[in-house]
Amino acid sequence: MKNMSLPWLNEALQSAHATQVRRRIFRQLVESLIYEKVIPCRSEPVQGHERLYVIETKQEDGQAVTYRFRGEQTKTFGRLRMTSETVMRECGGVEEEADSLRQFLLDARAVLNVDAHKLVQFIRELEQTWLKDSVAQFVRHQDKRELKGADYNQLEHRVMDGHPYHPSYKSRVGFDLDENYRYGPEFAQSIRLVWLGVSRQASVLSFGRKDPDQFIKEQLGEERWAEFAARIRSQGKKPEEVVMVPVHPWQWKKHILPHLQDHVARGSILYLGESADEYGAQQSIRTLANRTHPEKPYVKLALSIVNTSTGRILAPHTVQNAAPISDWLETLVREDAYLRDDHRLILLKEVAGLAYHPQGPELLQADTYGVIGCIWRESLETKLLQDEQAIPFNALTAVDVDGKPFIDAFIQQAGLENWVRKLLRTSVLPLIHLLYAHGIAMESHAQNMVLVLRDNLPERLALKDFHDGLRFSRQHLTKPELCPALKGTPEYHARVNRNSFIETDDVLQVRDFMLDAFFFINLGELALFLAKHYAVKEETFWGWIHEAIQAYMAQFPDQEERYRLFDLYTKEIEVEQLTKRRLYPDTELRVHAVPNPLARIRQQEENHVVH
Repeated sequence: MKNMSLPWLNEALQSAHATQVRRRIFRQLVESLIYEKVIPCRSEPVQGHERLYVIETKQEDGQAVTYRFRGEQTKTFGRLRMTSETVMRECGGVEEEADSLRQFLLDARAVLNVDAHKLVQFIRELEQTWLKDSVAQFVRHQDKRELKGADYNQLEHRVMDGHPYHPSYKSRVGFDLDENYRYGPEFAQSIRLVWLGVSRQASVLSFGRKDPDQFIKEQLGEERWAEFAARIRSQGKKPEEVVMVPVHPWQWKKHILPHLQDHVARGSILYLGESADEYGAQQSIRTLANRTHPEKPYVKLALSIVNTSTGRILAPHTVQNAAPISDWLETLVREDAYLRDDHRLILLKEVAGLAYHPQGPELLQADTYGVIGCIWRESLETKLLQDEQAIPFNALTAVDVDGKPFIDAFIQQAGLENWVRKLLRTSVLPLIHLLYAHGIAMESHAQNMVLVLRDNLPERLALKDFHDGLRFSRQHLTKPELCPALKGTPEYHARVNRNSFIETDDVLQVRDFMLDAFFFINLGELALFLAKHYAVKEETFWGWIHEAIQAYMAQFPDQEERYRLFDLYTKEIEVEQLTKRRLYPDTELRVHAVPNPLARIRQQEENHVVH
């Protein structure tokens, strides 16, 4: 493990890895700005499907500036894919590689109708992403941290690509470099949780049928629990007035102490000590796995940093909904022979949740709302059979340190088409069944899914992150009587995150929720990855998905009405404008309509039948 020293940082930032990271950010930035129609752009044909994309703008002094790159419009949701290695910048008759993210956005300001504060904030997010990912990639290659042969817990550290579409995929605004090294999943450091005692009266508890104090005692261990109970008494409180809750050590030092010191002063928050167990951060940063007792639940903690699209707090209403939603999903799977027996679907249930939610002035809500919270999620260790191995779903598009795709060994062993078709059946069918047969759309982006293999072949799927990661319309549920009463989104939370809701009367928002997260991002990236590394035509890939869906529909002909209700073959779907969200206020749902590749496949099939 490297020391976080200045000479080493200098070496990392001057390495080829830093250049590649910068080019990657530039690629994702220009692709998404043009795709989401945030920035005006013209294009002209070059050769084949390639086009030359041109952005014309002006510097602050009025001098003309032009940015150019080559790209093509893909058949995967019409996504724009940059094909040239670099973006070129021409100004004053001189053309050279565009190597400054801030200069690009400052130049683009002339054609972007954006608030200056939001623009500066976004520039900082991009530059923090460049800095933090450059360091991570440098360490990864220096230490030769291979994906090949790694187990699931190691892959949670070593698969470090982050969001494949969002340009500020590793901003972690709030972490300085030392903190990123200490708590970033790529560096695989051991972390001890800070435990607090908080006023039970001001807390939200969601423990299902579990006894909260007994559950917490099991997580802490008898000895540490007794120590903490004694500390509560020594500070003049009765244990029954207080509930123990873990927080991230960064959250304690950098947010709770500076912003809730009055709560500490009056004894509503008591510092109790550190966990005896050691934990390791997973890819999502704020979810930590227990290294001392791997079978114990993962903990998802509130973390007041900004990463990709949002702050990483834990809203109290979602904490309160965690256990009821998990119990509901478990009941549905248990009573559904297709999910239970045919797919043996794994749910990593959120078994308990706790949030400190004191009342306070709305003007200062950001200081207290959702900043102390924990959700306990079942460990994958308790779900796998002896001959099974698990990989994070986004490992499917990861490239190892030797430049080979991580999945290459699996594909060479089983054959490309055989392996991919089995993967699609394993992943697509349980998710569309939850939608069609039950009316529930899962937010199955890559970090919310785990692929389980047996003999290196896709065998089954594990799903996670339910407290705010699904969407449904109660009137379109097939068994609405099983759906629990859930806490709605408070107005304060809705104002700062318009896309944070799980119930809706709009059935299209249910369907598009899954199409966006799973089909657009997850499968879309896999389509482009297989096209690049294995020359699998995009139409072929989407054709395989179409065939899997058609086979499913043939198996359940009685659901025909549901197939029309949640039409996966709609000509266009609405997806989130993830980059636009960083440039404009979050006062409305920012979505845009994009072409659906499944509609194109079915149209081609129908045309073929006609002719």
